[in-house]
Amino acid sequence: MSTIFTQIVEGDIPARIVYEDETTIAFLDANPLEPGHTLVIPKDEYERLNDVPEDVASDLYATIHRLVPAVESAVDADATTVAFNNGEAAGQEVPHVHCHIVPRFEDDSSGPIHAVFDGPTDLADDELDEIAADIESRA
Repeated sequence: MSTIFTQIVEGDIPARIVYEDETTIAFLDANPLEPGHTLVIPKDEYERLNDVPEDVASDLYATIHRLVPAVESAVDADATTVAFNNGEAAGQEVPHVHCHIVPRFEDDSSGPIHAVFDGPTDLADDELDEIAADIESRA
């Protein structure tokens, strides 16, 4: 079964499309956190960022790069929060990679992305060194 986003790509579900090219499409979120909240997706279904081929990831970022200033300008936003929820445990509700471009305003009181978490995790230097080395070896 295709995701709701694939159904938008295929024209089966209406959306307020703001940009489209060969590999990506962007549309206003149906349940916006702020006016202008835009979703950018690859047209093909990939559940997680880890699944997106490098060339499609490049196209996806190019579209995000193009739309951030357009969204900010359109709604006179002071800034934007640009984010992916990568996997169900991270809050991804639709199993189709999507980037949120959420306009931010000086008085919106939403706080930084750090507000999603309870606070910083206290790790010792040796733990940080081990994690860094492990990530580096897998990159």
